[in-house]
Amino acid sequence: MNVFVTGGAGYIGSNCVEELLNAGHKVTVFDNLSEGHRSAVDSRAKFIKGELADAKFISDSLKESGAEAVIHFAAHALVGESMTNPSKYFRNNVASGLNLLDACVAAKVKKIVFSSTCATYGPPDRVPMTEDLPQRPINPYGESKLMFEKILLWFRQIHGLEFVAFRYFNAAGAGPNFGEHHRVESHLIPNILKVPLGLSEQCCIFGTDYPTPDGTCIRDYIHVTDLAQAHIRALAPDKHGFFNLGNGGGYSVREVIKMCEAVTGKTIKTVEKERRPGDPPRLVAAAQKAFNELGWKPQYPKLEQIVETAWRWHKNHPNGYPD
Repeated sequence: MNVFVTGGAGYIGSNCVEELLNAGHKVTVFDNLSEGHRSAVDSRAKFIKGELADAKFISDSLKESGAEAVIHFAAHALVGESMTNPSKYFRNNVASGLNLLDACVAAKVKKIVFSSTCATYGPPDRVPMTEDLPQRPINPYGESKLMFEKILLWFRQIHGLEFVAFRYFNAAGAGPNFGEHHRVESHLIPNILKVPLGLSEQCCIFGTDYPTPDGTCIRDYIHVTDLAQAHIRALAPDKHGFFNLGNGGGYSVREVIKMCEAVTGKTIKTVEKERRPGDPPRLVAAAQKAFNELGWKPQYPKLEQIVETAWRWHKNHPNGYPD
């Protein structure tokens, strides 16, 4: 297929672009490089630097690409920042996203795959979390993603725009060529690995008194290549709806730190801090729907595999991408 990927220079987007190209698809990447990196774009893809806020430019770019489908990764995604600057999140994740949907309708694109988040659920009523749980986000980031999910339902009903929306849990690891380099790094594994890389003296544990076996938060980690493969499966014409993407297990912060020590062979100094507001004790996906309806199954389900690929990439790129 001919696929138009917004945010294709970012962490998940760059890995998805590589997998799409390896599978024989033609890819156009659209990114403003505010969070992504030009050197993270596979050289086989066409690259367009642009803003989703520019309605005419995104419409013209999508039409000229001749794309049959869109994969939409582009978004602001820092929960803490969304609590201090909600306007930024609603403008970009909702208003600018609407420009993309209007462009899809104008270009007669039939399918969009949307990068959503488990943050749309808020603190879950039960774990593992299924797609039918109530959605009660507790921050503007999660709210902005939920708003876009609802908009997708209306665009499907009114314009016939089919969609798949993936609610991610914790993306981690690295692909063969592209890894994780955020200008503001909030993810646990890359922050832990900064210690054995010599870039940080210690890593922080936020909260040690949660009702979990070792007192630290438990999260479901999913390899970025597995995420990419789910998006490729979602491009099939008979696939639509909302899907959780996770491994269905979970690891505590302390367990992740221990695994990073085992993989790197280095002791990692930690410092214990207070809980962060809004951090639930346990977030774990029930991804059976994706298994059954998409025929998708994680190929890298073990934490050791995830950390090993992340460590390999970070050792080769200790300062991340050059741009």
